Amino acid sequence: MPEEKTTEEFLMYKGRPLVRCGNLLYYGNLYDPYVVMMNIVSTKPAGEGKTTATRVKVNLLNNDPAAANPLAKESEKPGLGAALELACAWLDRT
Repeated sequence: MPEEKTTEEFLMYKGRPLVRCGNLLYYGNLYDPYVVMMNIVSTKPAGEGKTTATRVKVNLLNNDPAAANPLAKESEKPGLGAALELACAWLDRT
């Protein structure tokens, strides 16, 4: 059975874990009431085989399994930096 990772093993951004799986990024602790899911919708070449996100959908999700609709807020940002700043603000306010 695989071992569970602690938050110290994840990439951290402003004190919260940031995990990427393909074009999806999850920001926040899954034990907190809310977590943010970011979906990279479009990218552009950034040189040497790298890409930069140009459109990111940001969703604030309620972690309560009893919630009728887990989607609390949603937005779209023109880049990953703006999406992370919005995600951080949302989690700070909840």
